[in-house]
Amino acid sequence: MLDRITPMVITYNEAPNIARVLDRLRWARRILVIDSGSNDATLEIIARYPQAQVVTRAFDTFAGQCNFGLSLIETPFVLSIDADYVLSADLVAEIAALDPAMAMSGYRTAFRYCIYGHRLRGTLYPARVTLYRPERAEYADFGHGHKLAIEGRVADLHATIDHDDRKSLRRWLASQDKYIVREADHLLAMNPSERTRIERLRAMAWPAPFAALFYTLIIKGCLFDGWPGWFYALQRTYAELLLAIELIDRKLAKRGE
Repeated sequence: MLDRITPMVITYNEAPNIARVLDRLRWARRILVIDSGSNDATLEIIARYPQAQVVTRAFDTFAGQCNFGLSLIETPFVLSIDADYVLSADLVAEIAALDPAMAMSGYRTAFRYCIYGHRLRGTLYPARVTLYRPERAEYADFGHGHKLAIEGRVADLHATIDHDDRKSLRRWLASQDKYIVREADHLLAMNPSERTRIERLRAMAWPAPFAALFYTLIIKGCLFDGWPGWFYALQRTYAELLLAIELIDRKLAKRGE
């Protein structure tokens, strides 16, 4: 099965992560990297992997980058991953043993969230379809990220991927401003009746930061992960706090008008 798959990685200044990701993709005959114009050591690191092909495309949206990459896939399956996804050895072995029927369109993978290599007991990060037939799939922008629409049957894999982003905290903080604006736009543009329970909670603004702290520390067990668990819980709380402030600011501005 492995020779029927092309891994696709979206990159932008991923020097702290990309080597660990590509090390787990050495089995691939071709690795497609869609880069948005990295100006750190990302491209130098990728050049060490002879099967990696870099295609540079100016970033517009996450969905735009992914759909462009799908148009360049020549194998029956694509393994679409972020530049901080590190495949486990068990997952590679599980994928190698697959023999999918034509009716099978893709496979969903769960994640183990890591803080500087420390695997947390639980996170808010959902499972994603990562391995699929490219001709049956299309990405659409969704909030500050993207969402995959896929036709046909999707099954769950048992092994996991490590989500292990080691870029600096300063970069994470800088990214939150644009993410929060997009997320607020997305929430406010939705029909309230179509919001999920979590989206309704976030749209209320003030409860979400408190809920995020309680849920990550207590329900997901991050309290027992020591400082890595606190780091993750406070990150999620801070992100929800910024979103709440953005939503309240818009409500007050509208009321003032």
